[in-house]
Amino acid sequence: MLLKKAHSEFARLGEYLKSPSLLLARLVVAYGFYEPAMMKWKDINSVAEWFGSMGIPFPTLNAYMAASTEAAGVVLLALGLLTRLISIPMIVIMVVAIVTAHLHNGFSAGTNGFEIPLYYMLFLLIFVSHGAGAFSLDRLIFGEKN
Repeated sequence: MLLKKAHSEFARLGEYLKSPSLLLARLVVAYGFYEPAMMKWKDINSVAEWFGSMGIPFPTLNAYMAASTEAAGVVLLALGLLTRLISIPMIVIMVVAIVTAHLHNGFSAGTNGFEIPLYYMLFLLIFVSHGAGAFSLDRLIFGEKN
């Protein structure tokens, strides 16, 4: 009974960390996508060539789509605007990155494996399921409750 009561109290107190945690996670994920997005835009033709070399269909179109989605994701995640919506195409980008560029290197981030893209994908899935939290434009504009 005491353990159950302690667990319930801990869970109640933990609710106060939900929105600050979602805010910090959104900012970290946005920051993580910033440099790759900017690198793609800096030399989109090289990215298209690289995509083509990996067998990605329509490499130029996909390079522009990936760069645009990542750049939009940086802004939208940082603001907490349309968080659930932008997270879905960003998850697709992570799946493609894992399959085309990281999977053959194994799991470890130290060997350019799929560890980091997997973590980003899991965070994005959390945003799809939990939203942006109280500290977001989603909450302010749409009244989204989390």
